[in-house]
Amino acid sequence: MSSHTLSIGYSPCPNDTFIFYGLVHGLIPLGGCRFSEPRLEDVETLNRWAMAAKLDVTKLSFHALGHVLGDYVMLDSGAALGRGCGPLLVTSSPGPGRPGKEWRIGIPGEYTTAALLLRLFAPECHRLEVLRFDRIMEQVSQGRLDAGVIIHESRFTYVEHGLYCVQDLGAWWEEETGLPVPLGCIAARRSLPEEVLAAVEDGIRQSVLWARTHGDRCRDYIKEHARELDDQVIRSHIGLYVNDFSVEMGEEGREAVEELLRRGRRIGLFPDTPVPPWRSR
Repeated sequence: MSSHTLSIGYSPCPNDTFIFYGLVHGLIPLGGCRFSEPRLEDVETLNRWAMAAKLDVTKLSFHALGHVLGDYVMLDSGAALGRGCGPLLVTSSPGPGRPGKEWRIGIPGEYTTAALLLRLFAPECHRLEVLRFDRIMEQVSQGRLDAGVIIHESRFTYVEHGLYCVQDLGAWWEEETGLPVPLGCIAARRSLPEEVLAAVEDGIRQSVLWARTHGDRCRDYIKEHARELDDQVIRSHIGLYVNDFSVEMGEEGREAVEELLRRGRRIGLFPDTPVPPWRSR
């Protein structure tokens, strides 16, 4: 395999820095490939960059994947997908789980899976305000928003902000479909040679397995980039979002992705792209 230098981006969240530590620090062989300096950005920034095909390998929301399947293919490793890990709809006071159509609701990015799940759950709600994920709780607690959809570390800290979960959107998805909730994935340019795609996919898989065994060596790197520095929050975050689906998507994971994309197409959110979302097996 000829040498390839690949650009890569992923989020500063603990699950991503945990997954990629071994790979970007040269601890996992990558055949004839190498990564340039990784770009750590909020997932909505990465989603928007993917619309412009800016990076060779990138973390993406599954919602965003539905928009870029002409340029990117999902890899079988590195995903955030599972049960009991979905985004939460929170308010400043306890109330009904179904939001009113007049509610102003903060979402953590137009192309996040959280935004898609809210649209599937409550299609009547149109007063959506796009904010960085780490600003939503503050806006809700100060009464500037009626509700907010929270992701990442916010799942573990919203009670400290005096907020209430009125609907677990992941639990709703699981009840609706019987499938795990697909949140984010790693995607690579479709134009890359097949042997490069295979090497990157396997490298990510080996990096996940390495981190599971050498978690202590990742700690400083994770805390350098994490927004919540509490060790228990970080451990809970990794434990929730890094699981067996992160090692290998498997048939159940692919079924969940197909269902999410199908439902997104059904409401006209993105086109019916005639290519599969993953590499041929």
